[in-house]
Amino acid sequence: MDDNDFKRLEKMMEQRDRKLRDEISGDTQRKMEVQRQEINEDFKHHVGILAEDFQHKLQIVAEGHQMLSEKLDLVKTELAVEIGHIEKKVDVVAADIAAHRADTEGHKRGYMVREPGE
Repeated sequence: MDDNDFKRLEKMMEQRDRKLRDEISGDTQRKMEVQRQEINEDFKHHVGILAEDFQHKLQIVAEGHQMLSEKLDLVKTELAVEIGHIEKKVDVVAADIAAHRADTEGHKRGYMVREPGE
């Protein structure tokens, strides 16, 4: 073997080395692209799960507000009824007091009904 043979052999090895590097680089790029796609799919899946979970929790909050609104309406109705009963009782007591003041014969001697501040 002479010097030219060694140079030719060296060139062949360099070409083979470049070819292997290109193949490895191409394989690495393909593998990285596959991993990138898998990561994107996993991320989209995870974001979808989080979105569904958030939507579910938001729906629970909305249902809670609806129940509270219904309870407030019920309490409002019940209070209106109770206030109506109290107003009737106040009217009855006021009528009794008015009747008592008008009945001067029912008072004992020396007893007088006075208005407040007299």
